[in-house]
Amino acid sequence: MTENPSPRLFPIVNADVALFTLDDALRLRVLLIQRANRPDPGGWALPGGLLKPDRDDSLEAAARRVLADKTRVELPYLEQVATFSGPHRDPRGWSVSTLFYALLPADQVPAVAGSKTESIAWVDPEAPGRALGFDHGLMLPRALATLRAKVRDGALPLHLLPSHFTLTELQKASEAILGRPLDKAAFRRQLKSSGDLAAVPDLFVRGAQRPAQVYERAAGYRFGDGHVRNDT
Repeated sequence: MTENPSPRLFPIVNADVALFTLDDALRLRVLLIQRANRPDPGGWALPGGLLKPDRDDSLEAAARRVLADKTRVELPYLEQVATFSGPHRDPRGWSVSTLFYALLPADQVPAVAGSKTESIAWVDPEAPGRALGFDHGLMLPRALATLRAKVRDGALPLHLLPSHFTLTELQKASEAILGRPLDKAAFRRQLKSSGDLAAVPDLFVRGAQRPAQVYERAAGYRFGDGHVRNDT
């Protein structure tokens, strides 16, 4: 019988996810998990795990599986960011990790940790307030920069919003990602060139001023297919 080769001869393959959402104040937050297993039990990290060839037909599938396993979250949107590799990033040996970012409305996030997680926390991605294990302290800024670039170049972050929303809520979501205010009039003018929004007939939000029209994602919406540029 041929012995299994030493695991040191082969790299560990991981998928890690920066899962972004908005809190009740429409501030951008990212999910951290407190690890339950080795390595670094009790430490904080982005959710992620090992590729399992018998279960995963791609790294994206692995990312979706491990996030569902650790947080019970199902992702509506996932995109690859970059690959990190090296002999020292994981104490178990030479490793390769593909980083993804994902967007999820806060009203769809169960506040329950999965079976392999001690606890979870939604934190400011620019100031997480915790030391992150592995090289996740490098991954998180890279994921945030990628998300910001996409929104700056025109993507409407509708996956951060509930199914029905106002243009004010959409602007605040874009501002939360970009980390700066946007001119309201210019933002509204730019939205006219986007086919990603559809007004919900006869549905308005009543407020102190005139009623605000309620919108939803247009049929076939895909994050990044719009042409609005947030350079105001």
